[in-house]
Amino acid sequence: MINVVVVEDQAMVRGAISRLLTLEDNIDVVGEAENGEAAIELLSQLQNSNQRVDIVLTDIEMPNMTGIELAETIKVEKPDIKVVIMTTFSKSGYIKRSLKLGVMGFVLKESPIDDLVHALEQVHLGRKIINPELALMALDDNDPLTDKERKAIKLAGEGLKTSEIAKKLYLSEGTIRNYLSEAIAKLNATNRIEAARIAKQKGWI
Repeated sequence: MINVVVVEDQAMVRGAISRLLTLEDNIDVVGEAENGEAAIELLSQLQNSNQRVDIVLTDIEMPNMTGIELAETIKVEKPDIKVVIMTTFSKSGYIKRSLKLGVMGFVLKESPIDDLVHALEQVHLGRKIINPELALMALDDNDPLTDKERKAIKLAGEGLKTSEIAKKLYLSEGTIRNYLSEAIAKLNATNRIEAARIAKQKGWI
């Protein structure tokens, strides 16, 4: 039996996925959570009650803690649990980052339930599963930003001023302005907020 926890912020989607998975003879949904923070708390509760969890099936964009942040936390705190991420075509840029965090599978939200079940079965056996279309898009979608540009544009997208970003990254304001200008140009954006939005949409920040 494959014990799964489903993490998805939309209650109707979460419920539908859980119901479909429980129809499978070899899958048991042992818990549901609405975001990454709730999932970590739930996993601890299940662990304390000696309930084994094999796979966390999670959405990628959720409030409080994203699917990537959840995967990162699980890797550190609960390394025996495998992570499968549900995503859409527009979020293919997340794949490279997620693989580095040990994510074992990527499935399209639009995929038939049979594809999702197959992915869970393969991941349970220790194999990595990535939707072929997502994999091709990820290969074609190279991140043009440097690490410093990525950090600067992420903080700008969170509403921080140039002086605040400089203080946070221990760099001069002039250097930060250069990083932001480079990022804006590389992403063909008109300003730092738009650049941050594009980078986030691509999964680069």
